[in-house]
Amino acid sequence: MQTQQEITRLQTTIHELLLEAKNQGASAADAGLSIDNGLSVNVRLGDVETIEHHCSQGLGITVYFGQKKGSANSTDLSEKSIKETVTAACSIARYASDDPYAGLPDPDRLASEFKDLELYHPWDLSPNDAINLALSCEDTARQYHPDISNSEGASVDTYQGIRVFGNSLGFLHGYASTRHSISCSVLGERDGNMERDYWYSVARNHKNLESPELVGKKAAERTVLRLGARSLTTRKAPVLYSAEVASGLISSFLGAISGGSLYRKSSFLLDSLGTKVFPDFINIYEQPHLLGALGSACYDAEGVTTKANKIVTDGILDSYLLSSYSARKLDMQSTGHAGGVHNLCISAGEQDFQQLLKQMDTGLLVTELMGQGVNPVTGDYSRGASGFWVEQGEIQYPVQEITIAGNLKDMFQHILAVGNDIDYRGNIRTGSILIEEMAIAGE
Repeated sequence: MQTQQEITRLQTTIHELLLEAKNQGASAADAGLSIDNGLSVNVRLGDVETIEHHCSQGLGITVYFGQKKGSANSTDLSEKSIKETVTAACSIARYASDDPYAGLPDPDRLASEFKDLELYHPWDLSPNDAINLALSCEDTARQYHPDISNSEGASVDTYQGIRVFGNSLGFLHGYASTRHSISCSVLGERDGNMERDYWYSVARNHKNLESPELVGKKAAERTVLRLGARSLTTRKAPVLYSAEVASGLISSFLGAISGGSLYRKSSFLLDSLGTKVFPDFINIYEQPHLLGALGSACYDAEGVTTKANKIVTDGILDSYLLSSYSARKLDMQSTGHAGGVHNLCISAGEQDFQQLLKQMDTGLLVTELMGQGVNPVTGDYSRGASGFWVEQGEIQYPVQEITIAGNLKDMFQHILAVGNDIDYRGNIRTGSILIEEMAIAGE
């Protein structure tokens, strides 16, 4: 796509949307528009399963008649459809109830500087090249060990898109971004028992992806290590969350300090601002302007500027995560978190993964979690889990069909260490997390 010309064209469309909303009587409005395209290839057992070229577009507009709000969406960007979409949003708003907290962000909080965050790195990848990469990935996995008996396949995905957002306060900006990935999942069998595991690599720039062969090797290696899994007797023990699952713990924390949970009083961290929620050595902060990172953005979903933000300092909660609406409900100011966080980082200790195992000595290493057993109101936590039992700092055998349980408030307070084995494949960047003790339910 001719990127800058396309951004300019879409900005013109947003401008026309906002003008149409004003012409139809709206006192304020905001609108967003996106165009995406990409290629997805899946192979399994050496054969091509699917080749997909995908292309999509969509727009959404929200209008305000005073404190009345209405929204509408469309995938048709024609002039006629734009008018009809605005009319639909206005019709909804006219019949909506007044909401004293509804409205656009405060003008002085809107982004006015737009750095190039290097989010756009298109990959000129033909379907044949994608197929060859996926086949190489799966072949490496299938040939890794005799116990690899089957495959769920390997995939190569490439995506590029443009987002444009504007509002009637004069904010109007668009940018292009890319995202590419390679993944593989295989099955292993030993003594009549089967296990599966997977691995993936994802990046804005395809040059930063792990090689297909490395992705395949890691998927197979993880699968073979899980063979011979057994259950545990019910007990209490230290638990080490590997880096790829530790982000889920932090997600639960973020949900508890988000504005929606707080004003609905459905959070176990109500009224926790300024209080100690983690040990002294825990610092959690945002870096939204990292170049080329998966969570980087100059502004949030409302156009409010993002900035480096300290959320937890020395274990003390410094900031909630607020959109304009939730901030008004709580009589506070927006923190630029409409749509979530941007490159959330947890300060890592000096220990690597092996050193954390040594520190734990005897306990459970968790590498996969199942189910949604988290109560956001009480913090009660219960998840199905699998991983490895560890003794004297060494992995002894794989375990499965167990449940780990605790209360998130206590779990956060009893974190013993965060490793430096940081997983960079998402919006939450954390190493492995060691918790002093949890209940383990098994046989």
